Amino acid sequence: MKNDHDISGFEQQLTAHAVTVEQLLIRLLDERPRLGEVTRPPRLMAAIRHGALNGGKRLRPFLVTETARLYDADPAAALRVAAALECIHCYSLVHDDLPAMDDDDMRRGMPTVHKAYDEAAAILAGDGLLTYAFDIIACDETELPVKTRLDLVASLARAAGIGGMVGGQALDLMAETASPSEAEIITLQAMKTGALIRFACEAGAIIGNASEQERERLAEFGSAIGLAFQLADDLLDVTADAATMGKATGKDAAAGKATLVSLHGVDWTRQQLAGLVAQAEDLLAPFGEKAQTLKEAAHFIALRQS
Repeated sequence: MKNDHDISGFEQQLTAHAVTVEQLLIRLLDERPRLGEVTRPPRLMAAIRHGALNGGKRLRPFLVTETARLYDADPAAALRVAAALECIHCYSLVHDDLPAMDDDDMRRGMPTVHKAYDEAAAILAGDGLLTYAFDIIACDETELPVKTRLDLVASLARAAGIGGMVGGQALDLMAETASPSEAEIITLQAMKTGALIRFACEAGAIIGNASEQERERLAEFGSAIGLAFQLADDLLDVTADAATMGKATGKDAAAGKATLVSLHGVDWTRQQLAGLVAQAEDLLAPFGEKAQTLKEAAHFIALRQS
């Protein structure tokens, strides 16, 4: 795999894109009521902004716009879909941090929403971000054909819901009191972490009105880098410190939670990451030079340090 020097250019691109996404989120999450809304309560909006505008790599939105770029799709529409996906991701973090879930006090180096406000505010902030995501995609300001918007809403609902991220979180909570097998760990990670990353990559094909074959190819690419993302995350939980990560580390080991790293060790995990990057590159091969940035994204995900 490439070294850190090789991915520095990609990181600059990712950071610049994150600023663009954040600017759109700032506009979307202001206190001005939209058509059909009565009012936007200021404290609720403050809690939502705390959970959604606190930095982060904005990797999932980047994958949406970059896969859409393969098809020369409308960048403004793709950016709105990307922002909607980030609302879902941020809602999941706000709820995951709650005492009833992962019970975290810090997120991206800042107090979590329930610490900065209270648990009720955090629950409602997450609820607000979740529902608003579908509003953003469905409304006419996202200038895509109605059928395309419907496909995006249905696909995102499935990625985020019972058989996706929410189901994965349920399995993850169960794993704290049971010892899941390797296959069960892979399943829960494909749901909890992988489903939104898979959607991010598939969304570009949906926006670009791609063939079913290409949509599936990009979804498979998303699955590969989604697993790589989780493996890298578990590796960092073992090898990184809390200051670097901006959140607590070593929690999986302390809780006795089984991960693929705990089952197989650091060296095996690094070999798996290399294999997943190679698989990701193979899946992108038909797109040629247009997919170069997505290839760099796969390397970045596997090699990230935070």
